[in-house]
Amino acid sequence: MPSLIDLMQEGRTIQQHSPWPRAVVDAHLWNFAASELAQGRWSLLGLWGEPSTVHMAIIDRDTADIAVVSLDCPDRVYPSVGKYHPPGLRLERTINDLFGLFAQDLPDSRAWLDHNRWGVRFPLGDRIGALSTTAPYRFLAAEGDGLHQIAVGPVHAGIIEPGHFRFTASGETVVRLEQRLGYTHKGIEGLMRGASVERAAQLAGRVSGDSTVAYAYAFSKAVEAALQLAVPDRAVWLRALLAELERLANHLGDIGAICNDASFGLMQAHCNVLREDVLRAANTAFGHRLMRDVIVPGGLVRDLDEAGQAAIRATLDNIPVRFPSLVELYDNTASLQDRTVGTGVVTAALAKQYAAGGYVGRASGRAFDARRAPGYPPYNDLLFEVPVLDEGDVNARVWIRIREVEQSLSLANQILDRLPGGPLRVPVGAAAGPREGMALVEGFRGDIMVWLRLDGGRIDRCHLRDPSWFQWPLLEAAIEDNIVADFPLCNKSFNCSYSGQDL
Repeated sequence: MPSLIDLMQEGRTIQQHSPWPRAVVDAHLWNFAASELAQGRWSLLGLWGEPSTVHMAIIDRDTADIAVVSLDCPDRVYPSVGKYHPPGLRLERTINDLFGLFAQDLPDSRAWLDHNRWGVRFPLGDRIGALSTTAPYRFLAAEGDGLHQIAVGPVHAGIIEPGHFRFTASGETVVRLEQRLGYTHKGIEGLMRGASVERAAQLAGRVSGDSTVAYAYAFSKAVEAALQLAVPDRAVWLRALLAELERLANHLGDIGAICNDASFGLMQAHCNVLREDVLRAANTAFGHRLMRDVIVPGGLVRDLDEAGQAAIRATLDNIPVRFPSLVELYDNTASLQDRTVGTGVVTAALAKQYAAGGYVGRASGRAFDARRAPGYPPYNDLLFEVPVLDEGDVNARVWIRIREVEQSLSLANQILDRLPGGPLRVPVGAAAGPREGMALVEGFRGDIMVWLRLDGGRIDRCHLRDPSWFQWPLLEAAIEDNIVADFPLCNKSFNCSYSGQDL
């Protein structure tokens, strides 16, 4: 069978695309790529549009080769990927909402991000039109005796982002869950168009607030790939430190929050203390609790001084003293185990099909971690393990987080021990002509992908793909045959980003 690289050679290669190849293909090759995704040889990294073009990023599961295939669709119609490969469905619905490009034979043509509130249709396409009145959103039907529906959201009781969940249940047992998202759509891709690199970096860091470091990291790497920029070593290592601190803070918060949804608030109280320690150390070291706007194309805007290093060291020393007893408390509390073990199972087959990243995928046997493959500095010079479990339940997702806390502590210490000196930043110039770049960075939820095109020092097009795109659908599958009362627990164990998915 042809490899991914063979496929690229059959298309028209775009020379200014880095670091992985991009080729413009015909409909036959586009369909071939979709069939390879459906058969499981390749995994979908992203699917996005432009006014008359669709792009698909793919990774070969065996070789870890990455490539982008593009299809021109002047008639605004292209062959559906989602018809054969369900992970593409919501992405194709989004392409239609934003650009007016329709996936032929798409099994589900309902709007996804468009809630009839924009005032126009296809706002990023080349045929912007007045918004027509459309029928109310139709949730999928479920047939059977004694079924009833429960509508939850989009406004929730907790301090969380909005999203609607429509349950069909038989008594207390969930027969179907269907999500309706898009309430936090911010128009990020529209705001990116024509923005300066500096402004776009700020926008990238605000796609999903809890992943501001990871998004700024991925965006900056994509710009640097497009312009062939070499970032100073000190900035490379400090970026990884920021990423591991962000991972630590979020995992500690999630572990406590999952336990709280199982009515064990003591764990949340103690985990939140440790999370607060990380955030305060980050604020001391980098001037912001979430480390926002520190990573920029070309390097960093703020160095790590002795006071900041001491604050981080103190936190890294404190967590191993207090965290093991919390892990033991979690593991030995029967009421917690009763709620988490066997609840909300994601099968290995689904995790593989949806190329689920982060703790969702690794709890279900998928070992993918962008820090390892395709990999990026300085992680190739650091020692760390990628924890993997097979059970796929809430408990497994908790344990993956626990093990990743341990790995991030080790990684942060290694970085501080080996932190090189030197400059922090190189200037970002404006290359002549269009330049395209792409990056894949491991955030705390999983791999974040950024693809962009620069023209004259400004953003011509930028697409940012959150790992939640491929995790939200798995939550629908995980809750089936569980009781309604376990949904908050399952939902928190996923902790998908509404904002990251809604763009």
